[in-house]
Amino acid sequence: MSVSTPAIEKLAIDTIRTLSMDAVQAANSGHPGTPMALAPVAFQLWTETMRYDPAQPLWPNRDRFVLSCGHASMLLYSLIHLAGIRAVDADGNPLDRPSITLDDIKNFRQLHSPCAGHPEYGEAAGIETTTGPLGQGVGNSVGMAIASKWLGARYNRPGFELFNFNTYALCSDGDLMEGVSSEAASLAGHLKLSNLCWIYDDNKITIEGETDLAFSEDVARRFEGLGWQTVRVDDANDLAALSAAYQAFVDCEDRPTLIIVRSVIGYGAPNKANSHAAHGAPLGEDEIRLTKKAYGWPEDAKFLVPAEVLEYFQNTLGKRGAEAREEWESLFQQYKTEFPEEGQQLEAIFHRQLPEGWDAGITEFPADAKGMATRVSSGKVLNMIAPRLPWLVGGSADLAPSTMTLLDGEEDFEASSYHGRNMHFGIREHGMAATLNGMALCGLRPYGATFFVFTDYLRPSLRLSSLMKLPVLYVLTHDSIGLGEDGPTHQPVEHLAACRAIPGLYVYRPADANEVAACYRSIMQQSDRPAALVLSRQGVPTLDRSRLAPAEGALRGGYVVSDCEGEPQVLLIGTGTELTLCLQAQEQLAAEGIRTRVVSLPCQELFDAQPESYRTSVLPSQCTVRVACEAAVRQGWDKYIGTDGGFVGMSTFGASAPYTKLYEHFQITPERIVAEAKARLKS
Repeated sequence: MSVSTPAIEKLAIDTIRTLSMDAVQAANSGHPGTPMALAPVAFQLWTETMRYDPAQPLWPNRDRFVLSCGHASMLLYSLIHLAGIRAVDADGNPLDRPSITLDDIKNFRQLHSPCAGHPEYGEAAGIETTTGPLGQGVGNSVGMAIASKWLGARYNRPGFELFNFNTYALCSDGDLMEGVSSEAASLAGHLKLSNLCWIYDDNKITIEGETDLAFSEDVARRFEGLGWQTVRVDDANDLAALSAAYQAFVDCEDRPTLIIVRSVIGYGAPNKANSHAAHGAPLGEDEIRLTKKAYGWPEDAKFLVPAEVLEYFQNTLGKRGAEAREEWESLFQQYKTEFPEEGQQLEAIFHRQLPEGWDAGITEFPADAKGMATRVSSGKVLNMIAPRLPWLVGGSADLAPSTMTLLDGEEDFEASSYHGRNMHFGIREHGMAATLNGMALCGLRPYGATFFVFTDYLRPSLRLSSLMKLPVLYVLTHDSIGLGEDGPTHQPVEHLAACRAIPGLYVYRPADANEVAACYRSIMQQSDRPAALVLSRQGVPTLDRSRLAPAEGALRGGYVVSDCEGEPQVLLIGTGTELTLCLQAQEQLAAEGIRTRVVSLPCQELFDAQPESYRTSVLPSQCTVRVACEAAVRQGWDKYIGTDGGFVGMSTFGASAPYTKLYEHFQITPERIVAEAKARLKS
């Protein structure tokens, strides 16, 4: 073990600082000030406290480090390089090369460098989550801490403490100003997540200037009111005080911890004006030379990494982490022998796999003219899946009775029952979604529910679910004007188009109970993308599949649900509750001798991923008379119906009335579909 001396500590800290300065200057873009100021804070955490093995960066019980102030990305990239974190392959196996090389750092913020302007999950091992939008990282950290508590409560056994990892999140004034961080902190305090530590850089600087322009609250008192322990460190350069603060976190067993660290941005930069500007701009060559001189660093050296700094990281973080990881691996091998079923489950969690027979409990719904709301059938299917997929964990933003997301026979996840699978996120949609991302990053299959209209409140985290390719399920009910009397504030109109605009997100809007089941089958098999399952409040018939195509067609995103004899003259395309309107319109058109095909298109993204031969078999190009029906805006539909196609839906906000009256008022009816089709046949 290397002996910790003031000299080696200063050398390592200054290496982090100078790498950050040099990289930002080379890119002529970025934020050097925060990495310079926080270098001691991160150095002390990584070398003395954090349990992490750079040689096995995906070890399941590693501590998590989240750089929530993602603009300070060079701090993380410097640490990853100095710690010697290994790169991993697509299966997560370590490779014999660094995760981030010095050349990568020299190409900071350049195309194809893993050192992006803000840390991007998947670009390099050691980056635990994508950060940049302020508040998201701390939100994710709550999900990570929840996952550690849940995994420990579910799988630890006497003598086999497999899961007890801590999560550390480094955050800024900006993180704590964002509303999502308050939601997440409130939830963490309620759940008494003693394995969660936020390190708050109280530097009193934002882009516009001093924080007192807009921020004058007592952060410590706020967090104490939220149920957190608070610890103060008056000087970010005081390693002994930092060490004591981290130990105070480790010793606290009944609440999360906020460490408030006072720092000076651009620490060491001689020119005060430039050190303030360093928040969002390079220092400049002259300022860098002066700063290096102040550090006692070779003024002309660029990207200098002394060998003894690498050795120090290897002999502190690396040695401690390797010992803990090796001990864990030995324990896990014994565990799998004594608890083979649980061991199999954990292997599946680690590799994002589904267990054998996970969908064996899904049964077909009988045809029923009355049927049920798709939110109701969704709740039934969720409970058919849950017993065979034990790490399916989730809940709603205070709407479980309306979203039908409670798992039967399962306990609540609370401070007194961390093994529970029913979560209660409270009225915190954005915090819920950020938390779900953190849970997914730890291998769980999380779901969260709210009314579809409130995707407006969680959209930034939903977008990041997709950006990180996380299998998060969003159960979104009350999907249209069909919710009725609650009126236009609660009636989503533009939300389907908005969600479909997010690259990588699969948006499912099933038409009946059996399509719901098929959509769940599709969703759960997607391990590299989120899904939005959009469901109705009002009842919808369970279609008679003896005379219509099987609902399994939904597994391809779209399918012919009801065809005609011969080549169709008209194509009717419907989703969700409006598919039945298309089927009724087909009957009316058939009575007039008009050959009509009805297509169900529950998931446009999944349909678009099918081979062209399949897509044209469903939507033949020679049939140009096309009408789509969806109780939402037209945006996005022209690629299926053409600019001259008919669309029966919404072009305004909704209104407050019983849903049957609303469908009549807005002319979303079979008669209107028929009229649109006939008008286009004539032309």
